[in-house]
Amino acid sequence: MKNRTNLKDLLLVLTQKEIKVRYKSTVLGYLWSIGNPLVNAVVFYIAFKVVMRIQMEAYPLFLIAGLFPWQWFSNSVNMSPMIFLANAGIIKKVNFPKNVLPLANVLQDMVHFVLSIPVIIIFLLLYDRTPSFIWLAGIPVMLTIQLAMIYGVSLLVSSVNLFFRDMERLTVIFMTFVFYFTPVIYPESMVPEKYRWALMLNPVATIMINWRKLFLQGTLDGVYLILGMAYATAALIIGYRTYRTLHWRFAEVL
Repeated sequence: MKNRTNLKDLLLVLTQKEIKVRYKSTVLGYLWSIGNPLVNAVVFYIAFKVVMRIQMEAYPLFLIAGLFPWQWFSNSVNMSPMIFLANAGIIKKVNFPKNVLPLANVLQDMVHFVLSIPVIIIFLLLYDRTPSFIWLAGIPVMLTIQLAMIYGVSLLVSSVNLFFRDMERLTVIFMTFVFYFTPVIYPESMVPEKYRWALMLNPVATIMINWRKLFLQGTLDGVYLILGMAYATAALIIGYRTYRTLHWRFAEVL
């Protein structure tokens, strides 16, 4: 029990540290966590609504509902290759479960995502919509699924990167592909029907589609929810097993 308490305290301290480091010497602070998706929303609105004239009502709201949860996924995964390298000093000097480092990084991005939900509510109100009571159950469920998936991916990437440093660049390229193959800036209905089954093979799509359904429609797609849970569990198992296989050599390669 004492070890579990100590682990929770360590995780809390590391998460707080990540948040403080992120905003160190910044003036706008919290505004930076919502600024990036808002700017991206403006860019995509101009590109797809103004220039390409995509036929979709409330497209800014649609973008916001997809870009905020995507930012959490993108930020955490893109940062994961450097997590153990950035903490090489304490890894060499202190004996503690190293897997809490990626978890702290994912948790601090989750905190920023949760703090961005009021912005989504503001956009809903601007379009004469209101949050659904289903959010009270849906948001914790979706947070848990996405947290598990990102943590598993982060454990995998951060562990492998110590032995294969090209993983950092490959992760950036991979995330670019994932972004455009995931219905974040376009609805899944725009995917040709004969290829729509492929969305179920995209673990990230199962989560992003349900986030948007939850925010905009107050519903969750049962099929995507089950698939998301399955993918998150698989990512967690693969990531943790990879970490357990490699962690004993971390001090050697740092």
